[in-house]
Amino acid sequence: MRRPMCAVLAAIVCATAQASPAEEIGSVDTVFKILGANHKIVIEAFDDPDVSGVTCHLSRAKTGGIKGSLGLAEDPSDASIACRQVGPIEFRDDIEDGDEVFDKSTSILFKSMQVVRFYDRKRKVLIYLVYSDKIIEGSPKNSITTVPIRPWDG
Repeated sequence: MRRPMCAVLAAIVCATAQASPAEEIGSVDTVFKILGANHKIVIEAFDDPDVSGVTCHLSRAKTGGIKGSLGLAEDPSDASIACRQVGPIEFRDDIEDGDEVFDKSTSILFKSMQVVRFYDRKRKVLIYLVYSDKIIEGSPKNSITTVPIRPWDG
C-alpha cells in the first residue's frame, strides 16, 4: 500500500513542478504575513516562443503565508498582461488561434494561469489573452493586450 501512494505523490510532484519560461522582473508585497512569505504581486517577462520580436510582461497575484511558502496554496486568478514589439516581428512557424504561449501552475493541483495568442489577420494585430483555469471550473477573470504588426525601425 505504501509504494502506490509514493508513486502517486511522485507523479503529482512531477506534473506540477514544471519550469517556467518566464523571467521574474520584480515583486511588491501586498499583505504582511508573520509566518511565511508575504502575499505579493509578481511581475514576469517572457518572449513569444513562435513570434520573434514580441515580449510580454505579466503581473499576477501570489499567495504567501505558510501554505504559499510550501507551495500548497492556490494563487488568486488575478492577472494583467502587456505585450510589445521589441524587434522585427517574424513568425517562426505557422501560428494557430488559441496557441498557448505561457503556462504557470498556480496551485499544487489542477490550476494554471495561461496566456494564449490569436491573430487578427484583417487588422494585422496579435492578441494575447491571460486567464486562469482548473479542471472543473475556471475563472472569468482575464486580461488582453494587442501588438500591431508594423515594420521595425530599429
